Amino acid sequence: MASPPPALEILVREPDGFTVWSGPPYPPGTTSPPQRLAKTACSATSFSADGARLLATVASASATVYDCRTLAVVKCFELPGLLAAALSPTGAYLQTFQKLSSPQEKNVTVWQVDTAVALYQHYQKSMSKATWPMIQFSADESVGCRMMPNEIQFLDPKDFTKGILSRIRMPGIAAMQLATAPGSHVAGFVPEAKGVPASVQIFSCNKDAQNQAVARRSFFRCSTVQLHWNKGSTGLLVLAQADVDKTNQSYYGETKLNYLTTDRAFEGIVPLSKLLLFSLIHFTKPHALTISLTSLSRPVIVLAGFGNLPGDMAFWDYSEKKLIAKTKAECSVTSEWSPDGRHFMTATTAPRLQIDNGIKIFDHNGSLQFKKMFERLYQADWKPEASENFGEITDLTTSLSSLKIEETKRQVSAQGSKSAQTSSKAPASTASKPSAYRPPHAKGSAEVQDKVYLYTSVTEYLFGGLASTGGEMSKNALRNKKRREKQKEKKAAEGSGSPADES
Repeated sequence: MASPPPALEILVREPDGFTVWSGPPYPPGTTSPPQRLAKTACSATSFSADGARLLATVASASATVYDCRTLAVVKCFELPGLLAAALSPTGAYLQTFQKLSSPQEKNVTVWQVDTAVALYQHYQKSMSKATWPMIQFSADESVGCRMMPNEIQFLDPKDFTKGILSRIRMPGIAAMQLATAPGSHVAGFVPEAKGVPASVQIFSCNKDAQNQAVARRSFFRCSTVQLHWNKGSTGLLVLAQADVDKTNQSYYGETKLNYLTTDRAFEGIVPLSKLLLFSLIHFTKPHALTISLTSLSRPVIVLAGFGNLPGDMAFWDYSEKKLIAKTKAECSVTSEWSPDGRHFMTATTAPRLQIDNGIKIFDHNGSLQFKKMFERLYQADWKPEASENFGEITDLTTSLSSLKIEETKRQVSAQGSKSAQTSSKAPASTASKPSAYRPPHAKGSAEVQDKVYLYTSVTEYLFGGLASTGGEMSKNALRNKKRREKQKEKKAAEGSGSPADES
């Protein structure tokens, strides 16, 4: 007999402390979910990657580790001057960073959680969000490495007394990311300097194969990067960012997405055709459109306009390309699918927003299942669980209509052509409405505008031109389509040469 799936749990942190809720589904009318742990004072909380343990810290004072199965205290560490703490992927090790009390003091410590024994220590002058935690572990904690000036150093997590096992020289390295599942490769970033382009290099974690990079990508106009490994450690996404856009196309800097594979099958900028592999949306303004995908074999995708957008959400059956439902979650700061893929939680949290703080939980079909408001809310997270521990959603298609994608596409094309004919017959004397302000570089630039995908345009691109269940193309989608067609015609004319040029 198959074991029952694990229960869902939610971590909630307020100004006076944190608690752990039992997760949904809740009975109708529930306002306060059952609490598995009484409210406990803290300044920060986080789960280990596998959800086995929970860390709660009190700034400059202590770090407490809980067993998530029983929520009993495993160990409490009194750490004066504590500035940061992090659990290893399975919660076996605790890494802490303390304020220096004397020069060259070893202020970074790796503790064995069960015994509270310090296994490894080193000196670190400072730390940042980009470099913390200092020591990175693979998912099974068989590989550990740290970034030091001009090199990456490898350690043995099973026996830290062995010291440095191997080194990879990377002069000027500013960031690194270890692949976790499995821990077979590590990526390092060297920023642009003295006319030499920035670069990202991938190396093997095997000591005998570290003499040269297995993949490399160089690019100009890059000051920082975000490195994201895929599951399987075969591909790396590199989000390269520059504070200033030298092409003058954006006030908000320049961003490019690159993709590298460990077998060198692909090294370059991700084309839009790769949307089958990645959820990629390009913006010239920070509209904060969110795409969230369940981990189920038949995924549900949520397109949501948070941040500067009004909070509209659309739930789609991605496999069948059918809209399930539309709803709204205004002022949401964070959003996340539950580990079982059946519930979608949004939260309005401080300090991003100081009012209307709260939690909303939606079912996979878009219906609101639970809502709770707070005077001040700092954090709301699902407890991590492996998706393999849960079954599939058997009733996913019950709310879907019998929409035929092929027929809808033909309807969209026909309506688009009719609209174009109608607009061509419109009288020229019709007064035009004042247009919205655009930066000087964007005026008359169809190529730049073609990259700006707002809510309905994203739906159109991902789902073959469908912006609604009725199959009608929205005004934004139709406008973008016309711009793309004009741009293609313009490029074709430039490529063949105009009659005026030939004469």
